[in-house]
Amino acid sequence: MTALPERQELVKEIRTAHAAGARLARACAEAGLSVRTYERWCVPEGVRDDGRPKAVRPPPAQKLSPEERQTILEVCCEPRFADLPPSQIVPRLADEGVYLASESSFYRVLREADAQHHRGRQRAPSQRQPVRHVATGPKQVWSWDVTYMPSLTRGLFFYLYAVIDIYSRKLVAWEVHEKEGGDEAAALIERATWREQLRGKPLILHADNGAIQKSYTLKAKLESLGITPSHSRPSVSDDNAHIEAWFRTCKYMPGYPANGFASIDAAREWTHRFVTWYNTEHFHSGLAFVTPETRHRGEDRRILERRRQVYAAAREQHPLRWKRHTRAWVAPECVWLNPPAKAEEAAQTRKAA
Repeated sequence: MTALPERQELVKEIRTAHAAGARLARACAEAGLSVRTYERWCVPEGVRDDGRPKAVRPPPAQKLSPEERQTILEVCCEPRFADLPPSQIVPRLADEGVYLASESSFYRVLREADAQHHRGRQRAPSQRQPVRHVATGPKQVWSWDVTYMPSLTRGLFFYLYAVIDIYSRKLVAWEVHEKEGGDEAAALIERATWREQLRGKPLILHADNGAIQKSYTLKAKLESLGITPSHSRPSVSDDNAHIEAWFRTCKYMPGYPANGFASIDAAREWTHRFVTWYNTEHFHSGLAFVTPETRHRGEDRRILERRRQVYAAAREQHPLRWKRHTRAWVAPECVWLNPPAKAEEAAQTRKAA
């Protein structure tokens, strides 16, 4: 369909070309129209609007009446049919000598009434809000998980337990074991809290919904340590993005033995070297390129201030090399687990401050 303003413009251009000596058929062809269409558009009053959207069409003779549609809904909501799809309902009605409508009509009526699913005792799907935590300093929010580390034997894996501080990105604890278990996780978390001197201090420990992460052994240990457990939404991997990103950095690191580790000691030795490099030498892009260890100790502000001074001196010496401002060299004041929208984030940040 061509809107009325577009029709008027096309007719105007065709008339202009025709008045200039062009043949009407050629002018219409250039506009992508036939002469018959052009003539149908032109009326004494001006240009005819498309009447199809406003046309009144009689309902189809085979259309279901409101009473028939209501009968279909009532039948589908009967207890014996409440948990069945129309493909199961229609044959059963036919065995009883009843025909209400075709199977496709059943589906269409249920879909339009938003009753195609969950007519029985099933609970309607609900969208859970993401778990949100904000860290304004180190030792406030930790994230942890377990990942596979392949061995040279097919089907045999080692298991890397890792705990990261989301504010500083420092890996505060890690261990490699031959199995997954709540006992190993509980012992790791306890040793990490003692090492970071967090006994009795508030801490949020976030994890996904794995069996180990929700084991009774770990839950009891967290309660005794005064740690608040937090879990991702089911089947939402982004809710635990910080530790997942660290696992990816680890496994895509040059030198990572993708074909497998010869022994658990080899896996532990390689992980130790990587964690040491990551914490003390790796310039993290999310921290304005300071190391996680530096930010964890609170030394990043001094380093970033020194960088800003260097850039300010360079701009003063060569002002024409900067059209606008120099590089900010500013690390985030707070780090979110599942960051909210910008406006909401600003309000919650002010509240936390």
